[in-house]
Amino acid sequence: MAEDSIILHTTLMPTLYQTSFLRQRSAQTISLRRTSPAIVRCTISTSSSDTAKATGAPRPIPWGCEIDSVENAAALQNWLTDSGLPPQKMDIRKVDVGERGLVASNNIRKGEKLLFVPPSLVISADSEWSFPEAGEVLKRYNVPDWPLIATYLISEASLMKSSRWSNYISALPRQPYSLLYWTRAELDRYLEASQIRERAIERINNVTGTYNDLRARIFSKHPNLFPEEVFNMETFRWSFGILFSRLVRLPSLDGRVALVPWADMLNHSCDVETFLDFDKSTKGVVFTTDRPYQPGEQVFISYGRKSNGELLLSYGFVPRQGTNPRDSVELPLMIKKSDKCYEQKVEALKKHGLSASQCFPLQVTGWPLELIAYAYLAVSPPSMSGKLGEMASTASNKSTSNKEIRYPELEEQALQFILDSCESSISKYTKFLQASGSMDLDITSPKQLNRKVFLKQLAVDLCNSEQRILFRAQYILRRKLRDMRRGELKALRLFDNVTKFFK
Repeated sequence: MAEDSIILHTTLMPTLYQTSFLRQRSAQTISLRRTSPAIVRCTISTSSSDTAKATGAPRPIPWGCEIDSVENAAALQNWLTDSGLPPQKMDIRKVDVGERGLVASNNIRKGEKLLFVPPSLVISADSEWSFPEAGEVLKRYNVPDWPLIATYLISEASLMKSSRWSNYISALPRQPYSLLYWTRAELDRYLEASQIRERAIERINNVTGTYNDLRARIFSKHPNLFPEEVFNMETFRWSFGILFSRLVRLPSLDGRVALVPWADMLNHSCDVETFLDFDKSTKGVVFTTDRPYQPGEQVFISYGRKSNGELLLSYGFVPRQGTNPRDSVELPLMIKKSDKCYEQKVEALKKHGLSASQCFPLQVTGWPLELIAYAYLAVSPPSMSGKLGEMASTASNKSTSNKEIRYPELEEQALQFILDSCESSISKYTKFLQASGSMDLDITSPKQLNRKVFLKQLAVDLCNSEQRILFRAQYILRRKLRDMRRGELKALRLFDNVTKFFK
């Protein structure tokens, strides 16, 4: 499984096409100050490796380590201790859940605060650059925090041992577990049934677009500060992979984002609620345990209330089926173009930020009111065109009344509409899962085989978990419709009997 990290931020950073975006500065900043002599950057080879050529994967990055390297992580712990990290009750070890993790070295009580990483050991948008000129240029262009920190990470990584952060960067995975590293062919092949495929493609396009904008607007104008052999698409894919899987949002610092070395070795558990935050009393990044740990037990944290698909998207792993109580699947709904009120319905949806094709989350426990409202709108006849605004508003969760809307005359049609969408999605999952058993992995080397088997297993695990939710929704919808139709049939028979009696 993937080496996981902590991130409460679920959306991609604003792209640099929004040039008017100004970074919000907190009154309480994390400051990292240092002065550096002139340093020579490392050179990144432009020739692809044999593996990259064979798989179509990105070129390897010349820094970082293998995902399961404990030695690099141990060196990081020693450096952090020498740099001011207080004594810890956890050690880095190889673990069953995640490649590496933090394991309790002492008894840990429930409600105990751990870590206490000082601000001087945290990477944020205010961190001091080894090349101050590069940082000043980016800030002059009002580059948002996400791409700013991504560029900072590449800049420091390229300095290798000359960077203050070399021990941290050496402990980072050379290739993070992330859908950013899946090729388009792999996404199409393994995630054809899941809506996460579209999210992954959108994320890849956003990262690519952000890099291209930085290259066009800034890097090309300052090639001495941002040489292309260092700041290129491969290194940005790596840095954004690190950010998506490790960047944490600190609520007590007005939601500012930061990389927290050592803390990002903590793995995720669906049973844990605790998360990282800045503790103003101790002036450090901490988390409070919500259960006790014995020596030798792995200590976990929550990456947020995410579905299995979202965990795969950012962190590259899928929890075991049935273990994630927040798991959900995106159900696509669509207004048919043959609908007599198609134009009116699309217009009503647009006014509330929705479209003719919309996805809503289904959970094992049920579905949101917004989905029902959208279904009402989809099946409503021309005689109810005056209600389209109310339906669209409720479907967008922007209704001022904040109440569930009910249209009994549309109930059966709306439920059938949702059921049809469910069964259409189920058929896609079933087709993929049936084909996966005999899927040709097209391997030419052991490394390729390992990768293909790994991706295929992740896809199968995700599809099984999402299809399970769809089956549950299908069962509930069929039962509701059956009861509804039985009730209508019973009422109709009663009416017929009364009519015959009077006749």
